[in-house]
Amino acid sequence: MSETLEIAPAFEKLSFPDALAQLDTTKKGLSNEEAAARLERYGPNAFEEEKRKSILAMFLSQLNDPMIYILFAATLVSAFLAEYTDAIIIVAIIVINAVVGVVQENNAEKSLEALKKMASPNAAVRRGGRLVEIPAAELVPGDIVILEAGRIVPADVRLVESVNLKIEESALTGESVPVEKDCEFVAQSDVGIGDRLNMAYLSTGVSYGRGLGLVCATGMDTEMGRIARMLKEEKETSTPLQRKLVGLSKVLGVLCLVVCAALFGVALLQGRDLMEMLLMAISLAVAAIPEGLPAIVTIVLALGVQRMVKVNTIVRKLPSVETLGSVSVVCSDKTGTLTQNKMTVTSVYTYPDDRLWYVDDFFYEKDNKLLVDGFVLCTDAWIDSEGSRIGDPTELALLDLGVAKQVAKDDLERMMPRVNELSFDSDRKMMTTVHRYSSGAVIAFTKGAVDNILQHCVTQDGKPLPPDQSRTILAAASEMAGDALRVLALAVKRDDDSATEEGLTFVGLVGMIDPPRPEAPGAVEGFKEASITTVMITGDHRDTAYAIAKQIGIVDDPSQVISGDQLSRMTQEELNAAVPSLRVFARVSPEHKVMIVKAFKSHGHIVSMTGDGVNDAPSLKAADIGVAMGITGTDVSKGAADMILTDDNFATIRLAVREGRNIYNNIRESVLYLLSSNLGEVFTMFVSISIGLLSPLRAIHILWVNLITDSLPALALGVDPPEDHIMKQPPRDSKAGIFSDGGMSAAIIFGITIGALTLAAYLFEPVRLLLEQGAPITIEGIDKLLTGDPEVYRKAQTFAFTTLGISQLFNALGFKKLHKSVFAVNHLQNKMMIFAFAIGFGLQIALTEVPALSELFETTQLSLQEWLVLTAWCTVPLWIHELYRIIRSHLVKTAR
Repeated sequence: MSETLEIAPAFEKLSFPDALAQLDTTKKGLSNEEAAARLERYGPNAFEEEKRKSILAMFLSQLNDPMIYILFAATLVSAFLAEYTDAIIIVAIIVINAVVGVVQENNAEKSLEALKKMASPNAAVRRGGRLVEIPAAELVPGDIVILEAGRIVPADVRLVESVNLKIEESALTGESVPVEKDCEFVAQSDVGIGDRLNMAYLSTGVSYGRGLGLVCATGMDTEMGRIARMLKEEKETSTPLQRKLVGLSKVLGVLCLVVCAALFGVALLQGRDLMEMLLMAISLAVAAIPEGLPAIVTIVLALGVQRMVKVNTIVRKLPSVETLGSVSVVCSDKTGTLTQNKMTVTSVYTYPDDRLWYVDDFFYEKDNKLLVDGFVLCTDAWIDSEGSRIGDPTELALLDLGVAKQVAKDDLERMMPRVNELSFDSDRKMMTTVHRYSSGAVIAFTKGAVDNILQHCVTQDGKPLPPDQSRTILAAASEMAGDALRVLALAVKRDDDSATEEGLTFVGLVGMIDPPRPEAPGAVEGFKEASITTVMITGDHRDTAYAIAKQIGIVDDPSQVISGDQLSRMTQEELNAAVPSLRVFARVSPEHKVMIVKAFKSHGHIVSMTGDGVNDAPSLKAADIGVAMGITGTDVSKGAADMILTDDNFATIRLAVREGRNIYNNIRESVLYLLSSNLGEVFTMFVSISIGLLSPLRAIHILWVNLITDSLPALALGVDPPEDHIMKQPPRDSKAGIFSDGGMSAAIIFGITIGALTLAAYLFEPVRLLLEQGAPITIEGIDKLLTGDPEVYRKAQTFAFTTLGISQLFNALGFKKLHKSVFAVNHLQNKMMIFAFAIGFGLQIALTEVPALSELFETTQLSLQEWLVLTAWCTVPLWIHELYRIIRSHLVKTAR
């Protein structure tokens, strides 16, 4: 077991001699014996293995759900009543749901494995005074590692040498460009990861230069290890739908107990056989359980997943489909999500005409050619014929400027090949390349920081550049910087192939930035229409973050921006209080991102987090729904996310939210429809038994209606297309239950309607016979007919069963859109509902008209006239729906 290094963790605050002394080592590295001892003490440079759940454990965890408990109870009751077919069907439903859940869970936890893949497999290290290549897992604190362009940093290191060293940290910090490192830098206070210029971190890449690093943290003590630990510690939270279904399960459980107790009480009052009534009460309780509900919710979510694929979204966890529809805050990483993760020249300044251009208005002609040619040639980056991009992002942006103006580096270098150069270094902050024309003339291009270039520039007659001209150029550079652009200057020198950087002639400036994705502003505006707040979270600098956020429409005032150093001084409670007025979080660490997500969640928001880097993984997991980028996203971020955008398009999230809202609405309609159907069954049986009659429905009738007749329309409700105005409504209240907004009243009203229709149909045949006999219509008379004549009882049950099944089909047509007239809905938009209605009606006919089925379900054949009368009777729910809609609309308007 590894031991945590008992040393000061803030190596960025130590000079490199002090850091070497702290770890009792030198630049020559550790001896082999000391390295072995430290490996024994601190353990390998690897992440802790977490024991994965077995398939059996995953399966059993899927059964830990209140709705499943109720289904198990229904199974036991069915078996006790010798209804073995019913019991087998219910068990099959339980197993199918559990298997689907296991498949989802087994594919979910891949983030730690992805982190392990990112670690460097080998490292060049000084051991015993020699340079050796060893597995990175064998590195220990105090080792000296070699850092060169193309290598992956094998552990967290304090730099002890750096020569023009640049490290790509975007996956860890969100920085758009490689960071220039400086071993001489010593932090004077707490600074964020992106500002620790003397540190390099595990899994980041060396893009330029070379250096030596003192290993100061390995394994779980590295920044990557901290992220791995955060991923392990962040517990999965249930989705809003899961919480609502758990609540519904409890309500149904209580309802079952109440029904049993009520009927048992009725038996005592009526003096009936208690055992008979107990069995009847339990049967009635089973009728209250919508056995098909878990399967229907799962299937509706799965169908939603298939539709999400069409809008470039892969869903890793089924319940997250619905969660996205509840989102009220979208937190997004900047780099690669809201922006293109590609430095791009957006402004050009030309001198001496003192003109600032937008790049689209800048023409490659006359004097402007020199600026474009110079910036393209004075680079070490390349874009090959196949589009592969090699080099520093800043230099690639300069090549892209050339491509935009139809200038290729290859063509220029053929005309004027490079004959000399002076490489960039962090002291001069300049780079010079010398080129010779075919005529023999020589020209040198020098690019670099504006201040440094101006110090070496002269006028055309060789005199120092006048202060007023310098101020003019610096003012243009300042204007660019005010827009958060990274500014580079270009100067030339003719007829000197020595690459000396004196006596230069100033040419101009370019300003570049990682620009917003073209679709981002429209997506943010669309979220505003849907009352969803967009928040930017980035490791980039405050000014850059604000500039991008303002362009996109996220902020309009600098007071809405907060930086990581401010967050570091805040407690979670203080951030919770401040977060409602904040929209941009700059220079943040992975821990900050998790704090921000939790702060928004503390206000009752359902939070989506979007990101693509390793540093986003903990917050992706902490959010209610994590969304990763499929193209630019790291494997770690994809492993931690609930959903993946295959086109890396931020605007796709809006389409996914639209689909999510519709899925929730559809599931709610399906659940309410199923509950109204079950309530109808309970009402029918409870009233009938309470007044002393035989049961109007057999157990097989109830199970058929619950699993077949109801399920097909419920599934059809689950695929209803979204309404046009769905993204112009605010997100639903996360605390609002399935029964909110008229859901309870709808379930009760339509449940009682179906129950009353079914009960009336049950009484129709004995009442008709009593009327024919001229006998008074009494409960005793009806009971005598039902108990004394099996054919009358069978026909009465057939009427009741048929009415229950078909009225629920018509009820489904009304539930399609509770707030709309059934005659105003375009039913052709949902062909599955038409299919479900036709199949349900056809099956109901078969149960009475096909002899084998009629015998199995103990029904009797019906005449055409009886079918017509029953069908007309079963349309009553549609008319009740119209009345319900009118009354409710009036009440809502009155309340406003």
